[in-house]
Amino acid sequence: MEMCRVNVPGPGLRRLVMIGYVTLGTNDIKRAAAFYDALLGELGASRFMESETFIAWTVSPTTPAISVIKPNDGNPATVGNGVMVAISVDSTDKVDQLHAKALELGAKDEGAPGERGDGGFYAGYFRDLDGNKLNAFCMQ
Repeated sequence: MEMCRVNVPGPGLRRLVMIGYVTLGTNDIKRAAAFYDALLGELGASRFMESETFIAWTVSPTTPAISVIKPNDGNPATVGNGVMVAISVDSTDKVDQLHAKALELGAKDEGAPGERGDGGFYAGYFRDLDGNKLNAFCMQ
């Protein structure tokens, strides 16, 4: 499968990406922070924005981010059925590593790392401590 890239000409302009960030709800910001600090730290990501109710991580200010938030409406955070965040990595070893780290941190296994289909897609699935579904994947 060939990946499509958008090139933006001109000095100082960054490559366009479709997703800027993904926000996941949490009912325990401190617990979620510890989970994602450790998990996303495996990819070299760190916090770049935070408040008492919101934290966002990225590997660079010009790449997409993952964030957690206590819902602004004051109601409990709930998991969206069918919603998933896919974390792109550069190797099957990194998929294996991130999946194992998530489970070590208390995540629930939703599908062990492995090939999916016949198109070179390799992924491992898990749910974070609040039940949000994520995967780590790479294209071989």
